[in-house]
Amino acid sequence: MDKEPMTMAGYNKITGELEFLKKTERPETVIALDEARQLGDLKENAEYHSAKDKLALIDSQIAELNAVISKAVIIDPSTLPHDKVSFGSTVSLVDVNTNEEFTYTIVGGVESNADKGMISFNSPLAKQLMGKEEGDEVRATLPGGVKTYEVLAVGYKDIALL
Repeated sequence: MDKEPMTMAGYNKITGELEFLKKTERPETVIALDEARQLGDLKENAEYHSAKDKLALIDSQIAELNAVISKAVIIDPSTLPHDKVSFGSTVSLVDVNTNEEFTYTIVGGVESNADKGMISFNSPLAKQLMGKEEGDEVRATLPGGVKTYEVLAVGYKDIALL
């Protein structure tokens, strides 16, 4: 069975989403479905079909979240050494060709958010950064082509998930 590493914050986020779906979203949709069913002719009943589709979507989201939670391995990145890039490390890079600087924090798949600089440990860049240290040059094969980065810094910052 595959394991899904994540921080406690990530775990709390997905268990919160699951609770909301189970306790709020699904019951409300079941009620809407029952009310729509009472409106009569189901073939022509847009409300019924909409509620039915929404319920199917909610059920698949619940199943997906349950699957992720069943594989969850909670890691506290503050307990890991960060002299080399590892899970939970914050890495500062510079593109050696453009001098553009980037900072990424390596997190679990459920926590990744590229807009906030949080990339999944499974992403192509994170995989190629693992084990690197300050001063290392990384030739990374990415979806957009090959880029060469220099690792400016590796460390740990508290991961605050919004």
